[in-house]
Amino acid sequence: MIKLNDVKNNPQILEFINQTEEAMVSLGYTNHGLRHSNVVAGRAIQITREIGLSKREGELSAIAGFCHDMGNFMTRSLHHYFGAILFGQVFLGKFDPKELTMIVQAISNHDKDEMNFVHPVSAILVLADKSDVDRSRVTEKDINKIKIDIHDRVNYAARESKIKVNKQKKKITLSLKIDTNFCPVIEYFEIFTERMVFCRKAAQFLGYDFGLVINKFRLL
Repeated sequence: MIKLNDVKNNPQILEFINQTEEAMVSLGYTNHGLRHSNVVAGRAIQITREIGLSKREGELSAIAGFCHDMGNFMTRSLHHYFGAILFGQVFLGKFDPKELTMIVQAISNHDKDEMNFVHPVSAILVLADKSDVDRSRVTEKDINKIKIDIHDRVNYAARESKIKVNKQKKKITLSLKIDTNFCPVIEYFEIFTERMVFCRKAAQFLGYDFGLVINKFRLL
């Protein structure tokens, strides 16, 4: 049975992620490399544990989370599809067929308009991925250039980003601390509204409501 550490130590997977990080830096994007991969994998395990899913479902969600963006070195616009295909090629015949299919579907589903949830792994991945807003994702070092790009500006202003699960109230909440001296809250919604819709759909599939709290003020 392949586990998360097996995937994290796979040289081909690591090279895909490293190449993605280089490609995204060259395009001026925020971090989509090992930092983001590890954060998403960790959040996937956290969410599955806190909503009471099985340990194996947590493992599969974390594997999908670690690998979900690795197709970016081939193309940004279709990275979810290419990432899924690459994962299937690397692990074909090594995974249980059903588990492999779940991971491939979750990766291909995580970043498209016709998002469709058919199992918890795909929903967990969306929540873990879309909630990662943080200063450490900004790869640009020049503060003046950071201020120019809205994606860099919003991520740089985010001092804290946490996913909180209230199993009793059936609520999954993204809690953010944003430095409003650097970036007004409205700019967060300018670029992340669609992602919050994805999170709401993912939470609903799991039987939860989705909430958003920014600077201790509940917005959803």
